[in-house]
Amino acid sequence: MNSKPLTIAQWGETQIQPGEIRDLDLRFSESYSGMGVAIPIQVRRGLEPGPTIFVSAAVHGDEINGTGAIRQLIMDRSLQLTRGGLILIPVVNVLGFERHSRYLPDRRDLNRSFPGNPKGSLTSRFANFFFEQIVGRSDFGIDLHTASIRKTNFPNVRADLSDTRLREVTNAFGCTLTINEGGPSGSLRRSACEADCPTFILEAGEVWKVESTVTEHAVRGIRNVLISKGMIEGDMIDPPYRTVIEKTKWVRAESSGFLDFHVAPGDIVTASTAIATTSSLLGKSREVIESPEDGVVLGMTTIPVASPGEPVCHLGLVNLHENQIHEAVENLPADGLQQRIRDDLSTSISIVDPDPVDDEVRPEDEE
Repeated sequence: MNSKPLTIAQWGETQIQPGEIRDLDLRFSESYSGMGVAIPIQVRRGLEPGPTIFVSAAVHGDEINGTGAIRQLIMDRSLQLTRGGLILIPVVNVLGFERHSRYLPDRRDLNRSFPGNPKGSLTSRFANFFFEQIVGRSDFGIDLHTASIRKTNFPNVRADLSDTRLREVTNAFGCTLTINEGGPSGSLRRSACEADCPTFILEAGEVWKVESTVTEHAVRGIRNVLISKGMIEGDMIDPPYRTVIEKTKWVRAESSGFLDFHVAPGDIVTASTAIATTSSLLGKSREVIESPEDGVVLGMTTIPVASPGEPVCHLGLVNLHENQIHEAVENLPADGLQQRIRDDLSTSISIVDPDPVDDEVRPEDEE
């Protein structure tokens, strides 16, 4: 797609005037019984011309933290658009959402199917419809995601920072952690960028949850972007620090057992920091899993057990000395959003101080 023939003012027979807010149902397919299947969206136009931004969630039908954030924006009467246009899509993958599934009914991944094909599979047709109707009307995009099932993510933005427009809007969003990557082939953000609609994603929290601190972070970031583009009034809120991550690494278990974590999402680790300890069902220590390099904890498994080769912790590798991130994290206020997110996400895992058990002699083994 090299041009954007569609405008935010015209949706089929519906016209949206400057200053209007309209709820629309975009029918894209039909069920086996012939009933229409539609995506509910809200479209807002400012009184003055300006950019159009889409904000989407639940491209994967079970990732609904972003749905909670978009619903907050929809219900916020103080959100008054002064210029440009805003397209809010609380749930993209409505068929997956209704089935509590990441995927569409044909078992394909929508976020690997863009820009789609109008003559292809159900998923491919859906991707093409969304791409034409939403991306085709937009100048920028923000796509909200969570970790996949049985994992949690500390909030991090992912974007191709070689595009100066993306560097600008992700900086405005105000996330502490930005991963510089273009996204997988067929993903919404990569395909949108290739269609000249710079788009980035936020990864935060878990599937099938609307976590209050995560949605607070997402809403704050979206409002920051709208303020930076002159689309709403207000003052931007800066994060306590910013760092760009060029490389990530999954740390995996080498032995099976129950997991006791020693770090939480968002924590800073140095090489050889104890991340987790595996132990037997009877409490016998088996392995201390250590960080291979310096970095920040991007994500973690929420399953309390692991077997050899299973991912335990996702690290964003950073030079702690160069960007002074360690000092920034140590000085975070206890009641600040960053620390509250860390504490909330920690409730899904067991965190204890590292204290390796002596396997030779334990109190219960003594006579």
